[in-house]
Amino acid sequence: MRAAGYRTVDALVEWLSDTSEPPIRRATPNELRRRLGGPAPAAGEPYAEVLAGLFRDVIPFSSRSGHPRFFAFVPFAGTWPGALGDFVASACNFYAGSWMESAGPTQLELEILGWFKDWVGYPSDAAGSLVTGGSAANLNALACAREARVGSMRDDLVVYVSDQTHSSIARSARLLGFQPAQVRVLPVGDDLRLECATLAAAIEADIAAGRQPFFAVANAGATSSGAIDPLRELAELCQEHGIWLHVDAAYGGFAILTDRGRRALDGIELGDSVTLDPHKWLYQPYECGCLLVRDGSALRGAFEISSDYLRDAEPTTDEVNFADLGIQLSRSSRAFKLWLSLRTFGLDAFRAAIDDCLDLTELARQYIDASPRLELASPPSLGTICFRRIGEDDELLTSGLVAALEASGLGFISSTRVHGRGALRLCILNHTSTAEDVTRVLAFLESAEPIVAAPLTERDTRVQAAPLFARLEPDESDLLTSLSTERRAAAGETVVERWDTSRDFYVIERGTVDVTADGVTVATLSDGDFFGEIAALEWGAGFARARSATAVARDDVLLRVVNPAALAQLLAAAPRLERELRFLAHDRLRRAR
Repeated sequence: MRAAGYRTVDALVEWLSDTSEPPIRRATPNELRRRLGGPAPAAGEPYAEVLAGLFRDVIPFSSRSGHPRFFAFVPFAGTWPGALGDFVASACNFYAGSWMESAGPTQLELEILGWFKDWVGYPSDAAGSLVTGGSAANLNALACAREARVGSMRDDLVVYVSDQTHSSIARSARLLGFQPAQVRVLPVGDDLRLECATLAAAIEADIAAGRQPFFAVANAGATSSGAIDPLRELAELCQEHGIWLHVDAAYGGFAILTDRGRRALDGIELGDSVTLDPHKWLYQPYECGCLLVRDGSALRGAFEISSDYLRDAEPTTDEVNFADLGIQLSRSSRAFKLWLSLRTFGLDAFRAAIDDCLDLTELARQYIDASPRLELASPPSLGTICFRRIGEDDELLTSGLVAALEASGLGFISSTRVHGRGALRLCILNHTSTAEDVTRVLAFLESAEPIVAAPLTERDTRVQAAPLFARLEPDESDLLTSLSTERRAAAGETVVERWDTSRDFYVIERGTVDVTADGVTVATLSDGDFFGEIAALEWGAGFARARSATAVARDDVLLRVVNPAALAQLLAAAPRLERELRFLAHDRLRRAR
């Protein structure tokens, strides 16, 4: 056992210390099948040979979390004491679901949760649990809120999210039985934050329609942009209407350890529940998420179920069974990694690492502002900065720059969409990154030649002046006709109403339609124009944005009506059409606010 352990640690230290490798290395499925395929061995092999195969055929083909120029997605640079904590928990193979079997590990997790509650500003009687990650925490939060506020599932419940909310909320809503019309996806402002007035208008419309607003999500570091919603104002609005406010702080929550982060996250303590991810900005190895719930009894009430075969493990008044506070019965201890990391380095070291990342983000902003070839796509927030090459906002060009950087081996970033336009996304979260790492990547992106799969035509790279559906290719026009139905609307007739839950898409064949928001005309559309695309385009997991405006026929109008499934089929057959439609949809969202 010792020999195998020493050999494993030596191999890991060598791999982690090798800074000559690129931040990511890929392989084709065929190549990996050639390396790893075959039946399970009937007889054992020497451990040294098995370990060598692991480091030869598996580990190299992955991303290197500790690489200083890994700026893609949300970086996940862990710490060595954290890895050793996982090793201890796995070697001891603790069952951390009941006090009876793991009193020490349970109390350790309670201590860690106590620290988190103190940092966030929650009361001592709040409850929580360490889970696999932010997705599991969000699922548990929505389930807890429903059980605490309404009980079993009802068709009139409404969940509110912004279009910057993490996709795990959509997945959670689908798993818990929420129908498409029960999740209201709301547009954000130019700063990518959910405005309080937008949420208030949606709530009022749902109440007037006899629906029950009950759950809203506020971002404390949106994954795409780092944006932080106005937490205090949203909390006050939700309290006024009896709505459970969940703060998704998976990405940005631990910035609260710094002065700048605490100011940015003002109001986080007012959320009914909070998601945190220690495997992001607290530098822990996967998996390590956290859910905190202000009303601790609500968490137990949502998940505690007694079983005959678990009677011996039922806790006394002062004991805690973490199996009663979430969906996992079988669970390991995730507290060891946190305990060893925080005790080994001290909290000041983590504060300094987070502050360094915020400083590097400001450095990146200054570099982009001074560059003649780069421009910001949105205001920087936390460790995330979205930008693009000036005049090169097409998603294919953006993806081409991402591919060029990866191919160079210098660094790794990701791309996103900001208001419907492609953007480069630099996320600075790694405790090993330096100013030189940031500037080297930005300098490369200033001048690199994009790697694109096929030549781009002028039609692909620019939204032309003519109405989108007036310039369809013949085959696209035929497909639109086959997938749509005809509808006539009389002068003065309302075709769609703001905030309603319908999702049809409309193309105007003949006539004029006025589009209004809050009584103000934001567009007048005519032959070849379209409307309804904002609600028709899927946001995620079958859910879509709410209607953002009202459309009224000015005169007698002839329309082609396309349902969401048919629109998806049309756009799959015409990718150019989808790119332009999404761009125009986001542009309209800005004008409708």
